[in-house]
Amino acid sequence: MHGIWRDGNHFELLPEASRFLPAMFEALERAESSILIELYLMESGRLASALIGALVKASERGVAVLLLLDGYGAMGLSGEDRERLETGGVALRFFNPLGFHSLARNLTRDHRKLVVVDGRVAFTGGFGAVDEFLDAWYEVALRIEGPVVADWVRLFCRLWDSPLTRGSGATGLVHGLVTETRQAEGYRGMTGRVVWGQGYRYQAIRHSLYRQVSGARKRIWICTPYFVPTFSLRLRLARAARRGVDVRLLLPGEAHDHPGVRYAGQRFYGRLLRAGVRIHEFQPTFIHAKFSLADDWVSLGSCNFDHWSLHWNLEANQEVADRRLAAEVAELFERNFAASHEIDREAWSRRPRWQRFKEWLFGSLDGLLTRLR
Repeated sequence: MHGIWRDGNHFELLPEASRFLPAMFEALERAESSILIELYLMESGRLASALIGALVKASERGVAVLLLLDGYGAMGLSGEDRERLETGGVALRFFNPLGFHSLARNLTRDHRKLVVVDGRVAFTGGFGAVDEFLDAWYEVALRIEGPVVADWVRLFCRLWDSPLTRGSGATGLVHGLVTETRQAEGYRGMTGRVVWGQGYRYQAIRHSLYRQVSGARKRIWICTPYFVPTFSLRLRLARAARRGVDVRLLLPGEAHDHPGVRYAGQRFYGRLLRAGVRIHEFQPTFIHAKFSLADDWVSLGSCNFDHWSLHWNLEANQEVADRRLAAEVAELFERNFAASHEIDREAWSRRPRWQRFKEWLFGSLDGLLTRLR
């Protein structure tokens, strides 16, 4: 299975939880035949409780509900909530539960985020079922209709029936799932494809970004919460900036759930700034969103640009080639740039020694992690 560009889709940008959570819950309430959900993070709390309630209600009215969680990311889901799901008729499975096997296998996590209702409408982004998404973290999602929804369904089915997935939910539930995707006619039709990554074994997301960065003529804007880029990506960004492309990074500021990752990435700021790359650190809250814009190409989904996503995790993004969506994403970037602190090249060169030490320390730890592969 390869990511194939398909026409006739419709994509709706849903910035912030105040927009995408109501849209998702409305879709769940209207489900008639099936609900497929794949998440990395699900922890007991207000959002998880609301989601469990919606899934159990759907199951009670005859909808087939399949919930696929990562075995590590769901460790915060209480036994009571797991029992509530299973007794409520929700088929529950876990990808790669931690075990006494190789370190590399334990490091391989399912980081994808996906909701599919009736094989007709899908949502993807960087969201999870944890309370931080209610008011503490800035996130963005995409609502998807059209032929590409079937590709999302196939991606889900492969992992549900994977030898690395465990749980009481029957593997055969994904056999024969019906998709009701219709091609949008006329001006509304948009071109898109599903692209995914499987750690170091299959890195289509990364290679797709490399091609877009290398070929961009006007702009390359990237938002990621965990920016520890590969040498190849750093080189491409610097080259693009030097040839006159508007290259900007939208990254978290001091509000960060893993400050060490921020320090590890900051060690690359100097060289990127000298090449002409502009770096903005978001101030209002922790920005957890993952989306990129290269000219009129958009990529949005689960993939970060750090070693976890690029070397270990299972990831999936929705790519779209459409001027209308690109204009919406550009406007979203501009709003977030305005709410950010732009790093000044000269001021950064005078940063204190303590800051430099943290960059060196966490950069060294990140390099050690990379060599584990």
